[in-house]
Amino acid sequence: MKSNRDLAQKKCIPCRGGVRPLQGLPLLELHRQLGKGWHVIKEHHLQKEVLFKNFRDALAFVNAVGAIAEAEDHHPDITIAYGRVNIEIWTHKIDGLTESDFILAAKIDNLTAA
Repeated sequence: MKSNRDLAQKKCIPCRGGVRPLQGLPLLELHRQLGKGWHVIKEHHLQKEVLFKNFRDALAFVNAVGAIAEAEDHHPDITIAYGRVNIEIWTHKIDGLTESDFILAAKIDNLTAA
């Protein structure tokens, strides 16, 4: 079975449109490869909340996620509050999920595993 590590080794591929969003079994198989805490919402986007002991640590995490997003040219929606970061990922071009969304999520998981 493939794992988070396999996903994290891949590179996000920019979506040019013209593809269908992932649904059903292919979506579930990719979801199983992610670390704990990621939720698939209505087969449309990934969501995860990460907790921290203070705002400074949450902000450092957001900055690290931002660096990954820039390197991958794939950008999540991020909300930060005291001790809490909420991340939502989907491919805006097709208004749904692609493999690249799961790749980005796996790379983000590597930050929290360190």
